[in-house]
Amino acid sequence: MNFKPIRLLKVFLQFDSPLYVGRLACSNREIYFEFASEFPVNNLNLSPFNLQKPLNPEVIAGPRTIFDGLHGVFNDSLPDGWGRLLIDRKLRDLGIRLAQAGALDRLSWVGSRGMGALIYVPDQHEVLSNCSEKVINLDQMAKDSLLILENKTEEVFEYLLQAGGSPQGARPKALIGLSADNTAAIYGIEDLPEGYEHWLVKFPAQDDASDIGLVEKAYAMMAQDAGVDMAENQVLSSKSGPGYFATKRFDRIGNQRVHMHTLSGLLHADHRLPSIGYEEFLKATQALTRNHQDVLQVFVRMVFNVMSHNRDDHSKNHSFLMDSRGDWSLSPAYDVVFSDGPGGEQSLDVAGKGKEIQEEDLIAIGEKVGLQSNEMKEAVDQVKNSVGDWIKYAQQCGVSVKRQKEIEPFLNM
Repeated sequence: MNFKPIRLLKVFLQFDSPLYVGRLACSNREIYFEFASEFPVNNLNLSPFNLQKPLNPEVIAGPRTIFDGLHGVFNDSLPDGWGRLLIDRKLRDLGIRLAQAGALDRLSWVGSRGMGALIYVPDQHEVLSNCSEKVINLDQMAKDSLLILENKTEEVFEYLLQAGGSPQGARPKALIGLSADNTAAIYGIEDLPEGYEHWLVKFPAQDDASDIGLVEKAYAMMAQDAGVDMAENQVLSSKSGPGYFATKRFDRIGNQRVHMHTLSGLLHADHRLPSIGYEEFLKATQALTRNHQDVLQVFVRMVFNVMSHNRDDHSKNHSFLMDSRGDWSLSPAYDVVFSDGPGGEQSLDVAGKGKEIQEEDLIAIGEKVGLQSNEMKEAVDQVKNSVGDWIKYAQQCGVSVKRQKEIEPFLNM
């Protein structure tokens, strides 16, 4: 394939119709962004901490040390883990060396099919996939996902790329349209026909137990009862295993898009490194949403993640949402499941600690953002009661007795 790198990329924000935001350019191995003169950045600030519109018309340089030089809000549009693996496999199949493909090239391949409300022009997604299938076979998708993860096939499965080329995270995922009666699944990247809703479904990775979907469902129920705001979720049935965990997408309301910004992108914090902790998360929430209940919700999630041994709680696993009025809120929680984290520690530290975190450490962090003792105590007690009922949730979801007992000793009630 005759490959020509992208040097200039237009950015649009699409709620009801595309609104021109500005353009990205690559020059001398650096990336710059320039707002369109007509874009109402004061009302629709895509990234308030790191993408302020200059007083004078000038470009805004991206960070030099992270995100391959891309501004955090645009880096949020790029898949990593599973989605990046799929795109990389396709690029090699097209004869494109991965070193040739820069951040702007990858954004152009995301085009209009990414998470959130940002779209990029030119859109080269059709170069990567021209899959015309509509109905999804989840069992086949799970099987073929494992073949790719285990490098047991050189084939590029177009239908996996069509459904899973945008989501974040290491586990195989697919964006689907799910019928109201949960009996039919179709590709869900584009607008959906009437009677379908946007969902994201996960499949086991090679190191996951076959019932990982049941464990995540049990955690979702436990988190909900602990006071964590969770999106609607369920386990989709399988003919060859325990089923697949699925969650309703919160970056879509019907077919309308919602702007989504991860904590990582907001603070320009590399999620692969222990660069920030829950104190920064709480303070960022306080400054961005200015909503006390959102701040308290972050505290609840911190307590739950620590007590439930969800240690893969890095900065890309937390997000904020901006609506068409420019108002920000904390997104529902996601990727909430038993996990060990880097080196067996919390990815987001608590008072400088990654493990052996005590209740007083949690309270000390809450006090720094003005949370009251009574509301923190109530939150801690609610989480303790919920996590203490782990076996009940696991049994309700059909988690194996062996897995129940493996997880129980790690829960800190």
